[in-house]
Amino acid sequence: MIRGSMVALVTPMQADGGLDEDALRQLVAWHVQEGTDAIVAVGTTGESATLNVEEHLHVIDLVIKAAAGQIKVIAGTGANSTREAIELTEAAFRLNVDACLLVTPYYNKPTQEGLVRHYRAIAERVPVAQILYNVPGRTGVDMINETVLRLAGMPHIVGIKDATGNIRRGAELIHALAGRMAVYSGDDATAGELMLQGAQGNISVTANVAPHAMAELCKAAMIGDVKGVERWDSPLRALHRDLFVESNPIPVKWALHAMGRIDEGIRLPLTWLSESAQSVVALALQQAGLL
Repeated sequence: MIRGSMVALVTPMQADGGLDEDALRQLVAWHVQEGTDAIVAVGTTGESATLNVEEHLHVIDLVIKAAAGQIKVIAGTGANSTREAIELTEAAFRLNVDACLLVTPYYNKPTQEGLVRHYRAIAERVPVAQILYNVPGRTGVDMINETVLRLAGMPHIVGIKDATGNIRRGAELIHALAGRMAVYSGDDATAGELMLQGAQGNISVTANVAPHAMAELCKAAMIGDVKGVERWDSPLRALHRDLFVESNPIPVKWALHAMGRIDEGIRLPLTWLSESAQSVVALALQQAGLL
């Protein structure tokens, strides 16, 4: 089981929008050095929506090679077409990824029965560890706890990223699953508390800029160290909030650029962080001791 601090990694781009492979390799090396437990490549934060299939798989391959077995790699392979999700997941499996992260189908808003059949079809076709991903604020569909329980115990389905930010609901899911699959927080602001309730880790945006602190926060939470969670989380709270002052990953890419780690590259329809928001994110970075 993958546990701990998992960064939802940005995809570095050059100013013209081309992939910045050198910066990507350097980010992976930094996360290895700072103690991150796993890298999630080409998820929402990795701008999967604006990468074509060839680029999508190329980024996964680059991350796996840069990781060189030193850190787990999880590939975002979700799609709102079951057939496409199977194809992406099969391709990632052939690249020897450690696990795949599968967001609920977005925009077409399947029913709960449709979600069960979607994930079952992928699990039956591809023998790779699969993590479900529920982020209703992005997708327009909410996978309720009862649906997750129907999928628990299926071969290859090993966990769920819960990005609802609802601690009570997440804790109820952890209790109901009783260890049959892992629950991972997908909301930095509530991650520490959910891990204290039994979540097995956090898939994090904040870890892009504060990998060491997030790794230590996760370590503290998973041994029940409430004071340790508070100590590591307190300086990051403004970041948890302000990295969403505009749509993710706009603020976190600007933050990494301000820290000198990536170029000013982002793809339309996303745009570079507005000047008014830059001051907000800069202050949050300063409060965390990162700028």
